[in-house]
Amino acid sequence: MLSFHNYSQPSVFEKQVRELQKYNRPVICTEYMARPRKSTFEGILPIAKSDEVGAINWGLVAGRTQTNLPWDSWRKPYVHGRQPKVWFHEIFQTDGKPYRQEEADFIRKISSAPAAAQSQSRENLLRAGNGR
Repeated sequence: MLSFHNYSQPSVFEKQVRELQKYNRPVICTEYMARPRKSTFEGILPIAKSDEVGAINWGLVAGRTQTNLPWDSWRKPYVHGRQPKVWFHEIFQTDGKPYRQEEADFIRKISSAPAAAQSQSRENLLRAGNGR
C-alpha cells in the first residue's frame, strides 16, 4: 500500500494520484482537506472515488484538536468569539450541526455506493495487497 499527504487543489491531487498508481499498489491519502488551499471534499472526493483511492481528512468535530483553525493559528491565535472565516478541517460544529450543510450532504451522497461497487473495491484492494 502507498500512502501520501496532499493539501493541494484537485488538479495537483489528481496528478499525484496518477504518479502513485504507476506502482500498481493500493493508494490512500492519509491527509487532505484544507479549504483555504482549495482542497475540499467536493474537489478531492470525486477523484479519490473514481480512482479507488482512500482519503482521510483530519478532524470531524470542531473542538479539542482545533483543526478547524488554519495553520496560521500557531502564530495568530483564534480566541473565543473570533473564528476563521473559512474552517481548515472539520465537518461538524460542537453542537453536531454541519459547518456547511451542503458539504455534509455531498459527503453523504458521494460516500454511499451500491453494495456491489463496495464489494468490488474491497476485492481490488485484496488482490493488490496479495500481489495478484
